[in-house]
Amino acid sequence: MTAHPYMPNSTPELHRELLDAIGAPDVESLFVQIPAEHRLRGELDLPPALASEPALRRHLLDLLARNDDCERNLSFLGGGIWQHHVPAIVDEIARRSEFLTPVWGTPSSDHGRNQAWFEFASQLAELIGLDFVGLPVYSWGCAEGHAIRMAARLTGRSHVLVPATIAPERLAVIRTYCGVPELAGHIEVELVGHDPETGALDLDDLRARLSSRTAAVLFENPGYLGVLETSAAEIGGLARAAGAETIVGVDPISLGILAPPSDYGADIVVGSVQPLGVHMSCGGGAGGFIATRDEERYAHEYPTLNLSIAPTVDGGHGFGLALFEQTSYGRREEGNDWTGNSVYLHAVANAAYMALLGPEGFAEVGRLIVGRSHYAARRLGEVEGVRLLFPRNFFKEFVLCFDESGKTVAEVNRALRGRGIFGGKDLSADFPELGQSALTCVTEVHTREDVDRLVDGVREALA
Repeated sequence: MTAHPYMPNSTPELHRELLDAIGAPDVESLFVQIPAEHRLRGELDLPPALASEPALRRHLLDLLARNDDCERNLSFLGGGIWQHHVPAIVDEIARRSEFLTPVWGTPSSDHGRNQAWFEFASQLAELIGLDFVGLPVYSWGCAEGHAIRMAARLTGRSHVLVPATIAPERLAVIRTYCGVPELAGHIEVELVGHDPETGALDLDDLRARLSSRTAAVLFENPGYLGVLETSAAEIGGLARAAGAETIVGVDPISLGILAPPSDYGADIVVGSVQPLGVHMSCGGGAGGFIATRDEERYAHEYPTLNLSIAPTVDGGHGFGLALFEQTSYGRREEGNDWTGNSVYLHAVANAAYMALLGPEGFAEVGRLIVGRSHYAARRLGEVEGVRLLFPRNFFKEFVLCFDESGKTVAEVNRALRGRGIFGGKDLSADFPELGQSALTCVTEVHTREDVDRLVDGVREALA
């Protein structure tokens, strides 16, 4: 056995010392409880180890050089991570040492962090039309999972209705949070179909599946396929009549022009914070929020860290964490839920972004997105072999079907890549009933010329 150059505790002497400390004769004895059929037989097929720092650096630079990013390419991808403009001042504020270094630490390390978090919660609450917002969890899917578990605790029920057209990634997270039937506290997840003409939730199917077991009805507005739920108030009414909570997932960037979920009966609102001044990324948390009315029964079911404000003796204001004892930070496994990795620096960026835009800024961004995405959908729908699904009510994202062209989405996207364009997300594997369809995203960063370039690229790909 040889020592690894970057791991000083990998020497044979230290291995022996560690094994002696725990009373194990060898490393193999640590794994005897794993059945033999579940263990790897033979060596892993790995490339030779990189034995020097220069070799490692060159290897990593070679890997990074293979990346194609959305700065050098034109991207129309969405589906959960969207390309929005992040003003330079947002990055400048979020990267300041007062926030970047102590973003999670003791109260003594607070140099304005708690106030920034409070501003995040306050501004987002105003945008959504509710009073109580916790610090963000790891992702939109995690927020929905937590919200469902909150609803189950509030109602004492164990059944939830979820749209069949929800993002597959979010559905997978929800199923994880709801557990398996063999475990205590399992919540049954049942899917509700969609109207094939509009893409909206099928209300007849919803009525048929609602019961006295239902803890919550979850829907998204706009949904994963970009569709707006014009019957949102009716969905909320059906849920209330059955004694269930109404959970609404929302893209917060849409709320400059769309009514907030509180206006149509939402009890718990969730969504992504990524559109609010957070850059696109891969492999980390995009951030998800949870919001409710400021009522004790909701407040005491939150799994998140929560912020509060109080007057100080000198006439100022202090900011601090509230309800800490009900979180996994305060009670570990006895908390309401395990909140997992933090994305609290995103909250600082979100607070800066929302303060910079203000109500008029949100309205302007919303109008730009609607105008440009509908222009793109109209132009692309005019291309021979392309059909626009659910054309009437959508925000930012829409579905293009290529069935009539005889081409697959993969073939179209491959041709677009040759022109420096990332086409829409291929939906054919996750939603085969939609045929060869792609989820296409257009935001305020896309110009008329960008859209025209996409149209020309699609027309050429189908020629």
